[in-house]
Amino acid sequence: MNDKVKNVLNTILEKFESGDIPEAVAMASFPIPNLPSTKWSLLNRTLMFLSGTCDARGFRQWRFAKRHIQKGSKAIHILVPCFKKETDEDTQEEKEVLSFFKAMPVFKVEDTEGEKLDYQNIKLPDLPLIEKARQWGISVKAIPGNYRYHGYYSSQRKEIAIATPEEFVFFHELSHLAHEKVVGKLKPGQDSFQEIVAELSAEALCRLVGKAPGDTLGNTYRYIKSYAKKLKLTPHSACLKVLKETEKVLGLILQPSNQTI
Repeated sequence: MNDKVKNVLNTILEKFESGDIPEAVAMASFPIPNLPSTKWSLLNRTLMFLSGTCDARGFRQWRFAKRHIQKGSKAIHILVPCFKKETDEDTQEEKEVLSFFKAMPVFKVEDTEGEKLDYQNIKLPDLPLIEKARQWGISVKAIPGNYRYHGYYSSQRKEIAIATPEEFVFFHELSHLAHEKVVGKLKPGQDSFQEIVAELSAEALCRLVGKAPGDTLGNTYRYIKSYAKKLKLTPHSACLKVLKETEKVLGLILQPSNQTI
């Protein structure tokens, strides 16, 4: 095994130890359509997300997109399978078999300059309470989305990313952030209780900023119902169970900026 391949595998093992893997796998499972990385393996998309980007490409791919890599940028590496032809002893037919993996360098979109990509035209809307996230040292950015998710909060990367102008999605991710500050550390992945807290908090925040209840209520009920079912609870019972923590989350978000936690 060459050193570059070994380093890639060590990166994965380190991320398992730090607890970053579940979040990265969740994001990598539903890639943004029409990007070169969409055709990558789940492992390589996970490596890309762990490196802090949603778009990485090789040198030629960036040149084709009319962008160039900034001087001094460091590549990240993905694993590419290499095959060789062998003759089947029984059928005498040639077939391709996996021979080894090699590490291929790719560069993050953040390390390139040039013509704008289609998804870079996405603008961050003027979101209520966005200053609260920034006050807590969390950046908020717009990203291209897909049909499975519209945003995320990453504790490790200290960012909230949203792929829709809807305030509700931002409130949901902001509630995850506040919940983390309340309990100290969130459980990795889509924990049912945490998702219900975030959804219930987001629905309350929508009302507090004047959003019409009918705009989000149906989706909120279905969302909470799906997670309550995993807990073998009714939506009503699940909401009651998380009400105390939800109250703390809302209190923290709505706390005046000049007060300390």
